[in-house]
Amino acid sequence: MSALKQELLNHCLSNIEERIDRLEQEMEALKRSAESDTKSSMGDKYETGREMINLEKGKIAEQLNETIRMRQALLSIDADKKNEIGALGALITTAQAMYFMATSIGKVSLGDQDFFVISPVSPIGQQLLNKKVGDQISFAGKEIALLNIE
Repeated sequence: MSALKQELLNHCLSNIEERIDRLEQEMEALKRSAESDTKSSMGDKYETGREMINLEKGKIAEQLNETIRMRQALLSIDADKKNEIGALGALITTAQAMYFMATSIGKVSLGDQDFFVISPVSPIGQQLLNKKVGDQISFAGKEIALLNIE
């Protein structure tokens, strides 16, 4: 199963790298926009435009920092490690779904199989932390049995 975990991990890393590239491109575009903006005779309009660009740059910088933290979390996972309990890097199979505890990416499809890539600090992640095969959790009004952990 570690080959599946490695494939999931690679898919997630690729997803995160694409996000980082996109955010860096957006940041660069905003930088160019701010540099090309010339001061007009209408000073207030110029200042308002620059401030809006700065606010947008701040939002993108925040998203970029969070995405870089997500990449660091993914890079810390050893796909070959056999997990006995729910923890970072664990692939957990239940009757309802398969969960990969890594970072909050959401639903990922590999071939014809769907996985939920979740953070250990997410609500479902917290429920799955330190659980072992045979344990049950209660989530969204349902009892969920853990069938396998890799």
